[in-house]
Amino acid sequence: MADVEEVGEITEVADVAEVAEVQVVVAHNERATLRVGDVFLKVDADQTRTEVEVAAMAMAPIPTPEVLWHKPPALALAAVPGTALGRLGEPSKASPAAWAAAGAAVRKLHDAPLPPWPGRNLDGIASELDNECEWLVTNGVLPADLVTRNRQVAEAALRPWTPVFAHGDLQITHVFVEGDEVTGVIDWSEAGQGDALFDLAILTLGHEERLDDVVAGYGADVDLDVIRGWWSLRSLSATRWLIEHGFDPFLPGCEVDVLRARM
Repeated sequence: MADVEEVGEITEVADVAEVAEVQVVVAHNERATLRVGDVFLKVDADQTRTEVEVAAMAMAPIPTPEVLWHKPPALALAAVPGTALGRLGEPSKASPAAWAAAGAAVRKLHDAPLPPWPGRNLDGIASELDNECEWLVTNGVLPADLVTRNRQVAEAALRPWTPVFAHGDLQITHVFVEGDEVTGVIDWSEAGQGDALFDLAILTLGHEERLDDVVAGYGADVDLDVIRGWWSLRSLSATRWLIEHGFDPFLPGCEVDVLRARM
């Protein structure tokens, strides 16, 4: 039976949303995100991710969602204003200035003090990549020459880096803008100490034509070979997970097309 606090929280969400319909934003066997009016309710089987998300948002020097309440396994967040920078597989309607503003926001994050928890290590990333490449070829998901070529491109990303405060999953759907201003960055569960160029690569994955705008806003020299390496590495590593969780990496402009662009 729910206690008084839980009932109060549920009532608060209902009041804020004015009994709006429940929208399923994403749902699979690891986590689910629901939207009710201007409230997002995230439920995650791994509470470590939720704790990281709350801590990272509190530390980040850029706009993030307001935490309404956090009662494991659920986290309630207020919606951020504006619209997403774009979607993978679709042309972005955002202006070059908005993309540059996203780059500037990422630079501000990367210049902030490091979070106290570590990020992924290089050996683990390389091992996972090799396992995923083997799976893709063995199961006939992708042609061997496509996998081999992108594994070669990915090698550029597998080098030591100076860690920064990285978002860790900076997809364009996680960056919200209004006009030419960034209004919020969401989904911080993968945040930690990481490679600055990984964030820039994930932000521009499938939108290579926007890379110059992002780099201009970022305001620092960027090794484009490393960016391309992360594009290949991310696409190779994510394809199996996407398939197994009901997503389609073969859609136009998505991960498999990113891999084909390197041929």
